[in-house]
Amino acid sequence: MDELLLITPTEALAVVAGTVGMYVAMVVLVKVLGQRMLATMSSYDLAAVVAFGAIIGRASLGEVPRLAAGVLALATLILLQAIAGMIRVTRSGNHAVAVPPVVLMAGSTVIEENMKRCHVVQHELASRLRQAGIRHRGEVAAVVFEPSGAISVLRRGDGIEPQLLEGVRGADLVPRELLR
Repeated sequence: MDELLLITPTEALAVVAGTVGMYVAMVVLVKVLGQRMLATMSSYDLAAVVAFGAIIGRASLGEVPRLAAGVLALATLILLQAIAGMIRVTRSGNHAVAVPPVVLMAGSTVIEENMKRCHVVQHELASRLRQAGIRHRGEVAAVVFEPSGAISVLRRGDGIEPQLLEGVRGADLVPRELLR
């Protein structure tokens, strides 16, 4: 029964090392490839996330998964999430872990370079504009690709408080007359 439930100290170390390695790899890949893959998910994206989980789980737990290994891997992931949360509190830590928001549209102008960087295509942008009730591009003050992968649409009107665009890559492209 012990063989089904327990692991040796060496196996425990391997589980922790595998879990940490896979977590760091996933964080780096999301940072490099963009948070787009974590935004609103299509059925294809959901299938990919399930596959990612299976790969990470297999690499973390080793060849013969045991209950102790699963509990240890889960505890390691929770600890890593807690550490990442503490790191994100500092400005430099947040910059190292998180991807900054990016302006996709400044006024009615689409910033093609930022669209490519964020892996957003025209039909996705148009869909988000429609969801926000935008009838024509002249109603747009700014569109921002958020660190969560969501797309925020800011309408023209009273003007945008500059603090809302603080830390946003490409904020300088938003026309001055659209700011407060």
